[in-house]
Amino acid sequence: MANADPQSLRQYLHTLADALPDNATTAMALYHLVLRREIEAGMADSDAGRVVPHATVMQRFGLAE
Repeated sequence: MANADPQSLRQYLHTLADALPDNATTAMALYHLVLRREIEAGMADSDAGRVVPHATVMQRFGLAE
């Protein structure tokens, strides 16, 4: 989100505000902002090829596929 177009950020904030319930807290709004930032960072990593195959992750954590 740091490199996002300011207009698209403004639009997202308006959409978020409209989607939150009337009793929403600051923590709820921040959760959604952080979630979006993390998703965008993950997508950028994926687009740049900075990924780990599923089988490798499973092996590193000692999980059976």
